[in-house]
Amino acid sequence: MSKVILLNGSPHPDGCTAAALAEMIKIFEQEGIETEVIQVGGRNIRGCLSCSRCRKLGRCVINDLVNEVRSKLLEADGMVIGSPVFYGSPNGELLSLLDRLFFSLEGTSKHMKVGASVVSCRRGGNTAAFDVLNKYFLSAGMPLAPSTYWNMVHGFTPEDVMKDAEGLQTMRNLARNMAFMIKCFADGKEKYGYPEVETKEFTCFQDGK
Repeated sequence: MSKVILLNGSPHPDGCTAAALAEMIKIFEQEGIETEVIQVGGRNIRGCLSCSRCRKLGRCVINDLVNEVRSKLLEADGMVIGSPVFYGSPNGELLSLLDRLFFSLEGTSKHMKVGASVVSCRRGGNTAAFDVLNKYFLSAGMPLAPSTYWNMVHGFTPEDVMKDAEGLQTMRNLARNMAFMIKCFADGKEKYGYPEVETKEFTCFQDGK
């Protein structure tokens, strides 16, 4: 069975972001896809040390939630990142986790795992936060699942989110598209194999030219 992990970057486990993710989970269950929600917000997660020891260890040198998410992502077929909007950006704890997670995953098999970002806000800053989250997937060879609008819900409380009919509809369509992509990629891998990934070139200009 295919599996999707969902990261809740909100410090409120049952808040607005959770309401958006729950709407997606309903569809994943209908599509026969297993899900697991991992609570990130509210956890003590420090930023990346840029020590590069993960290249030798095969994990982050700081042994916390990052390594747990890392192992689960490697086994999963897709990942949804959900975050509230704080000053036009995702939650800081979530960003610290993502920086370390994706840095430690360089050179591992995450190619063609499907990604999706979801943001919740009361009013503004949503598109800026959405853009930040999407770049993690795009730099890692993980295709983004689309929906029928930007992947966001509005509201100050979970009850407000449940009144955002278009936002919830966007979550459902996103989950359907993500499920479809996961199934298609699995069929395509069996029939054609995944595209070749070149990794030889690395722009660093060490020759000073």
